[in-house]
Amino acid sequence: MRAFLALILLTLSLPALADPYDELYRSAGWAEQRAHFGDALDAAQTRYRNTLPPAIYEALVRNSDSRFAPAAMDQRAISTLRQALADPQPALAFYQSPLGRKIVAAETKATTQAELLRHANGLPTLQAGSNRELLIRHLAQALPITEAGAEVSLALAGMAADSLSQMLPGVLGGAQADGLLQEQRQRLMQQMAGEVDNTLLYVYRDLSDPELEEYVQFAQSDAGQAYYRAALQALRAALNPPQG
Repeated sequence: MRAFLALILLTLSLPALADPYDELYRSAGWAEQRAHFGDALDAAQTRYRNTLPPAIYEALVRNSDSRFAPAAMDQRAISTLRQALADPQPALAFYQSPLGRKIVAAETKATTQAELLRHANGLPTLQAGSNRELLIRHLAQALPITEAGAEVSLALAGMAADSLSQMLPGVLGGAQADGLLQEQRQRLMQQMAGEVDNTLLYVYRDLSDPELEEYVQFAQSDAGQAYYRAALQALRAALNPPQG
């Protein structure tokens, strides 16, 4: 009887578990990374506490808590993945593989608050053989690392500006603000570009050369490129709710 009831419950649960986009979101570590972003957001809010007037600080916290509400961020990201990625199965299969799980574990460990504090003054410089250096360079070219890093940095740095703009509307016109944002995005990407290889060497330091080569093969494949293009769109959507 218990087995029969369990079978019924499993059957009823299948529709919720069968969505490959939800599965991909979980398997690729998005939920953990969003939680780590929340930790970084809390830390940034704390830093602003003693540097902004109380009214602006209160507006900052209120606006950022609304903009970066976890459930809404998850929803925007998954919805964008669904729209931008025609076939999630190849990426899902990769991230559910032993190598994919190892990669996600390395990535999520690297963005914990403890790790970020530990390396606040920069990552150690790692030495690698020529083959591994080449694999890392190929991986850096295949992944949208600088673009994603710039988006996260802009989101955290833009909290105070968003709050000031709300209290003093019209300080910056839309076109002027967009132009400044694009300039800052390009500047951040240029700064990050010189650090990408060492960052990837450090994050994936526990991957063997054959594992790293398999990762590069996926990242360079049509399916991998389709996923990473969609992932960058999903990240932007998660960090930037529609205006209106």
